[in-house]
Amino acid sequence: MSNARVRPMLDIRRIYAEPAALDLQRGQEVVGQWPDAEVVPVESHWNIPEVHGDERNVQRWVRIKTEALVLGVKKSLVTRPNGRSADFIAPSTANGCAMACAYCYVPRRKGYSNPVTVFANIDQITKHVARNVAKQGPKTEPNQCDPESWVYDIGENSDCSVDAMISDNVRDLCDLFRMTPTAKASFATKYVNRDLLDWDPMGRTRIRFSLMPHETAKVTDIRTSPIAERIAAVNDFVDAGYEVHLNFSPVILTPTWESDWAELLCQVDDVLSPAAKAQLAAEVIFLTHNQPLHEVNLGWHPKAEDLLWRPDLQEQKVSQNGAVNVRYRSGMKGQLVERFRELVAEHLPSCRIRYAF
Repeated sequence: MSNARVRPMLDIRRIYAEPAALDLQRGQEVVGQWPDAEVVPVESHWNIPEVHGDERNVQRWVRIKTEALVLGVKKSLVTRPNGRSADFIAPSTANGCAMACAYCYVPRRKGYSNPVTVFANIDQITKHVARNVAKQGPKTEPNQCDPESWVYDIGENSDCSVDAMISDNVRDLCDLFRMTPTAKASFATKYVNRDLLDWDPMGRTRIRFSLMPHETAKVTDIRTSPIAERIAAVNDFVDAGYEVHLNFSPVILTPTWESDWAELLCQVDDVLSPAAKAQLAAEVIFLTHNQPLHEVNLGWHPKAEDLLWRPDLQEQKVSQNGAVNVRYRSGMKGQLVERFRELVAEHLPSCRIRYAF
């Protein structure tokens, strides 16, 4: 794990590119950032044997994330209703991640290491989102997503803080919402990118910093910003004009999970400013895992599976997208959620929980 810590986040050696993406300005800008990288033409960003779906790549998990970048065109532009974290899920401007969290759901769907894919047709994406926002009109009834604005998650399949290091896609969307009085952008992140502090979002972008106890994160959150750094960034991002919420996610049951979370919540309470606490809210998401990812992880990071794969505590569940996953047993799960709510109320009373499951 220590080698992964010192390796640079991005050291792009190969760019797998769809020809249509290379024809677009954003594609040319991305390629221009790494002039020494080999550009490898591919027919589809979904089908690259050297990157996706080849079990021999397991031992090269982190190296692929560091050295490979994929450039594609987002062909299906759909905004989906959500209602949980956000009112809507906007079309992704990227897919995959340069970080390597052992529980990440994205590799379950695309396969293996899944480095960042940047979608070059950002103009089409922003126009689609703008039309969808206009169609909604003003929000007339408050809900758990937001009392006044329609909330659009713009980073469902990637980490926008890292994506912003690669292209201007994230900034283009945040600029769109900056000038949109009826809606706001939202994304979760495990990486502190301080370049975003200069964007002046005017309260129209919600960043959700994901947190978990430090000792657990050191095992499962590979190549991410340290937990203390994420907590310390909250005040700065609030001062810069962002709405900042927290993701207590995933909650992983360890022998000391209650005391570990109590300690973390106390640290957040000590660090956050009055302004940050006044606008604070959180989501609580207990771990979901699945067997194919478990088997892949055994090939590159088995230590994480000691925490993530607990058949004695877990049961199968079919998720909303039809995937068969495992989660903590239903009879126990409700009690765990209630206990977590009690911990937050006791140690971080300023934090409203928007939803927990």
